[in-house]
Amino acid sequence: MRVLVQRVSSASVTVDGEVVGAITPAHQGLLALVGVTHTDDADVAARLAEKLWRLRILDGERSAHDENAPILVVSQFTLYANTEKGRRPSWNAAAPGAVAEPLVGAFCDALRALGAEVQTGVFGAHMSVQLVNDGPVTVLLEL
Repeated sequence: MRVLVQRVSSASVTVDGEVVGAITPAHQGLLALVGVTHTDDADVAARLAEKLWRLRILDGERSAHDENAPILVVSQFTLYANTEKGRRPSWNAAAPGAVAEPLVGAFCDALRALGAEVQTGVFGAHMSVQLVNDGPVTVLLEL
């Protein structure tokens, strides 16, 4: 599992013209793009959720846990793109939707169990993601 985290001052996900998840400009928060591979399981999802929740990348080296910062989670299979050969990425390392969707859900559930305010995109949908990266700060989390 890979989680590409961006510290944001605002972010939103729109599907079919409807905003389905958002972090408002009143709160600094985290946008978490989550990719799943074939070897991931619920334990990996829980461990990465804990890592994200306690990651000190907000102002003053504080974490989402310290600030009760909102987290917007968006599934992102393209984090497992293989671009070593040719001009067309291969998606073979990304887990199929039937495997990935419950693990993205487990990641969100683990964050909520830690006390996080979590909003999400829609798994498998064509989403429009808008964000204002604050810093900019972008970090890739893996175990």
